[in-house]
Amino acid sequence: MAELKYRKKVVLGDITIRDGFQHEEQFISTDAKLWGLEELILAGFKRLEVTNFGNPKGMPQFKDADELYEKLYNSRKVKHLLDDVETTAITIRERAVDRAIEAKKQGAGPDRILFMVSTSESHHKKNSGLSLEEYWKMCEAYIPKAHDAGMKVCGTVSTIWGCPIEGPTELKKAVEFTQRWLDIGADDIEHADHDGSASPDKVYKYFSMILNAIPDPALHIAHFHVTRGWGLANVLAALQAGITHFESTLGGTGGQPANFVDGVPVAGTGSYYYEDPTITGLVSTEDMVVMMDEMGIDTGLDIDRVLKTGQMLEKILGRRLRSECAHSGRIPKELTGRS
Repeated sequence: MAELKYRKKVVLGDITIRDGFQHEEQFISTDAKLWGLEELILAGFKRLEVTNFGNPKGMPQFKDADELYEKLYNSRKVKHLLDDVETTAITIRERAVDRAIEAKKQGAGPDRILFMVSTSESHHKKNSGLSLEEYWKMCEAYIPKAHDAGMKVCGTVSTIWGCPIEGPTELKKAVEFTQRWLDIGADDIEHADHDGSASPDKVYKYFSMILNAIPDPALHIAHFHVTRGWGLANVLAALQAGITHFESTLGGTGGQPANFVDGVPVAGTGSYYYEDPTITGLVSTEDMVVMMDEMGIDTGLDIDRVLKTGQMLEKILGRRLRSECAHSGRIPKELTGRS
């Protein structure tokens, strides 16, 4: 009997509190962010994105970065669990890295920071303000500083499957960028379909190329958006290629940073890629963990708690989100007596 082939154990990271919230046009309170982090930790997540240490003038959603880290490290609910949790902060430019290093020195900073390159020069310049070569040089200088401070470094490769500015991109270039990250000291790589350009066949092709070139699956994290509704199909394609590390957001939240927060226009990363900003978002954590559970894949998570956390997030944000399983629940494993 023919069966799909994939690993039966995966590592999932939830990035709701950073990537999920970056697209929100109202400021989410620090206590609500803390509650979300606590619940995700109690549900069993060992990898979480907490905040962005970038300039809060451009992204005021993260103006509470230091406060949130301090509250997390002093949380009575999860303090005893934090030794087993890896927290990540986004640090696109030098000042953000310096802030993260200082927070780490003060005892309430990230375990891991994230840099980001795009294979599309124009997209990269829009995100970082630097050319690709300028950015590579910056990262070569700052990765050792991060390591000296006791932080891991994740190198993101974006616009792998296409660019909303330039159009089609070359998969081979993303493989080369992945190797370059590792050569200059990155500890792992986030492979990002940042705008929903990836189709499942190209996802399978790309991750097959990646694992042929760099076979250790622990080095590679798959990051998919659902702009065109292909998110879970892409997760399945990546699983079949041999990928074991994924990240997602509760309710399929997230996308491009908001350029309008609390009624005030802000820089964000410029104008939205799509006319309707509500179509962005990542793969839903709730839907992904339920699907994997049905496939016999061990996620190490309390799935019922994940679903309850997703339901509460809808109350925090005040709207119906993009998870189906948060409402339909898990598939029953036994008869309930209902007719």
